Amino acid sequence: MPGNSTRVHAIQDITRRTLRPPTPLHSLESLWASDVYTLDKMKEHLPKEVFKSLKKTIETGAPLDIKVADVVAAAMKEWAVGKGALFYAHVFYPLTNATAEKHDGFISVQGDGTVITEIGGKVLVQGEPDGSSFPNGGIRGTSHARGYTAWDVTSPAYIMETNNGASLCIPTVFVSWTGEALDKKTPLLRSIAAMNKAAKRVLTVLGNKDIAQVNSSCGAEQEYFLIDAAFAAARPDLLLTGRTLFGKPPAKAQQFDDHYFGAIPERVQMFMQDVEERMYKLGIPAKTRHNEVAPGQFEIAPFFEAANVASDHQQLTMTILKNTAKRHGLICLLHEKPFAGVNGSGKHVNWSVGNATQGNLLDPGDTPHDNIQFLVFCGAVIRMVHKYGALLRAVVATASNDHRLGANEAPPAIMSVYLGTQLEDVFKQIQKGTLTGSKVKSVMNLGVDSLPQFAKDPGDRNRTSPFAFTGNRFEFRAVGSGQSVSGPLIAMNTMLSDSLTWFAEKLEAAVAAGTPVPQAVLSVLKVIMDEHSAVVFGGNGYSAEWHKMAEERGLPNLPSCVEALPVLKDKAVEELFSKAGVLTPVELASRFDVYAEQYIHAIEVEAKLVISIAKTQVYPAAMTYLSSLTDTLAKAAAVKIEASPETATKVAGLVKSLTGTVAKLGEALAKHDFSTTEQHLVHAGKTLRPLMDETRKIVDALEAEVADEDWPLPTYTEMLFIK
Repeated sequence: MPGNSTRVHAIQDITRRTLRPPTPLHSLESLWASDVYTLDKMKEHLPKEVFKSLKKTIETGAPLDIKVADVVAAAMKEWAVGKGALFYAHVFYPLTNATAEKHDGFISVQGDGTVITEIGGKVLVQGEPDGSSFPNGGIRGTSHARGYTAWDVTSPAYIMETNNGASLCIPTVFVSWTGEALDKKTPLLRSIAAMNKAAKRVLTVLGNKDIAQVNSSCGAEQEYFLIDAAFAAARPDLLLTGRTLFGKPPAKAQQFDDHYFGAIPERVQMFMQDVEERMYKLGIPAKTRHNEVAPGQFEIAPFFEAANVASDHQQLTMTILKNTAKRHGLICLLHEKPFAGVNGSGKHVNWSVGNATQGNLLDPGDTPHDNIQFLVFCGAVIRMVHKYGALLRAVVATASNDHRLGANEAPPAIMSVYLGTQLEDVFKQIQKGTLTGSKVKSVMNLGVDSLPQFAKDPGDRNRTSPFAFTGNRFEFRAVGSGQSVSGPLIAMNTMLSDSLTWFAEKLEAAVAAGTPVPQAVLSVLKVIMDEHSAVVFGGNGYSAEWHKMAEERGLPNLPSCVEALPVLKDKAVEELFSKAGVLTPVELASRFDVYAEQYIHAIEVEAKLVISIAKTQVYPAAMTYLSSLTDTLAKAAAVKIEASPETATKVAGLVKSLTGTVAKLGEALAKHDFSTTEQHLVHAGKTLRPLMDETRKIVDALEAEVADEDWPLPTYTEMLFIK
């Protein structure tokens, strides 16, 4: 049987497949948040005083009154049971980039043997999963297993539906018995509180009296790939690592730029509609969908939401994408680089800060030179990125994101700030001490009377910048497709709180000395530009010239996890998080250990698969083809037909190189006598990775030579173009 029989059968199944019947379309109003326990539903189900108490906690961050928990639990249970739920789950976010759930039934057995549906306030507020079996960086030993989940009332409960039923899901934090955060939500909430405190302090100095809670907001653009499940089933690398460890580039990939924003394939559009319906029912404001740059790549983007809720919704979005893909016979790949040679996937995190009384604090308005409030907050961002740019790089450091950052498809690993023409000019004026005005919008005339004239923005966008201002927010473009957005949000909120606190101290001292507020602000902003303007860059971030310039400016270039992750151990980073009350030194140290271990495991799993696939699939296929070539050459010689042995010689040479490289990789993989985590990290990144890349070159060269009927792995052409 030919080696590609699995591929042939997969293609036949795909081309003969009947599309799922389209989902009946419902109105947005009937779908919206129908599976969410919203404030409106709480108001309907709860006594007035209980609702007021709970609403105050949700909207202002006031302490939760535990006395209301029993009443809320009973009402929430009645609502959930009415939606078909028999179980409830505390949902939390351990240090894995994944979501964890502990399910319990509403069942309560009575003394007479009967049962009732019940959930008490105590179990609503607190749960107890195992605290040692999740990554914890040494915080908890295996023999010290107690951990707690605690209800996060600021993120709404919801119903998660599956084909087998429904469960009430309750967002929670996850901490150890000794109180350390074992999750991503706890430090996110702390970072929001720290940023709120610092922002209010600045707003007070600026003369504001009525100041609502200041929150950060997030809108995360999610890129992903879709391939048919039949192909994925024949690719062990995709199943276990999320990326193809081997694969010859197709003759046509993305060079024509014809996939980007092209017509969405019908099968994919049906998948997207199912995804969006589920998201709308869960109150996730999906807004945009389109084809991305690479064939088989797509994007979904939401409206902005408060950072904590946005983070929970982003985790849900990834879950919904993967689960819905399976129902359509597809696999959703969230790896940052599932296919070599084509565009990788990111998760651009659009981030801003604001409140109900002062509005968006990063909105410059039409005349940013007059907007003192905006200039303060924007200046604080410039300072924070320059002072803690290495930390920004560290929080997006994963084995998978290493394949993407620094390539001509994603921002470089050097952290810089793009302000745009208008704002860069304003801040240069401030640095010179002569702030006179800002460039205004012009009118775009397209030269056709029937086409409308419209306002042209005073500055362009820069897609090569990792941290770019885009109108009323900053877009952090280095975040990876499969990452939780919590880590970047925690870092940005904490960094901003540090800069705002520094700014407030300078302003308070100047004002106390009699300096008018506007003059004091411009004076402090000049200090920022004098000391931190090196991070402002508006040119091509992909260019070699920028890399040289960044080095001259003293900006760190951390190309991989090996260089980036140890930043988490820097004393300045420890002091930043500790001073803000976001992460204790123990919690921060645990994160280095966890993320370093995850990197090492990821590389070692890939290395094992490289060896396995090379030995059990590629080598046999190459030898089968080589045997047929040599047999053909022998038969040709027997009848005196001249035939060139060039292909056979080339394949034989590649097979020899393959066996040698695989042997080296096996020897390197067996090494485990490392005295420190850092040594192991370096070995994985600087020894195993290059050997894997070397093996890949050989295998991809063999794919270009071996007869198609003998090649066992679904090809790039098949996976990217056959839907």
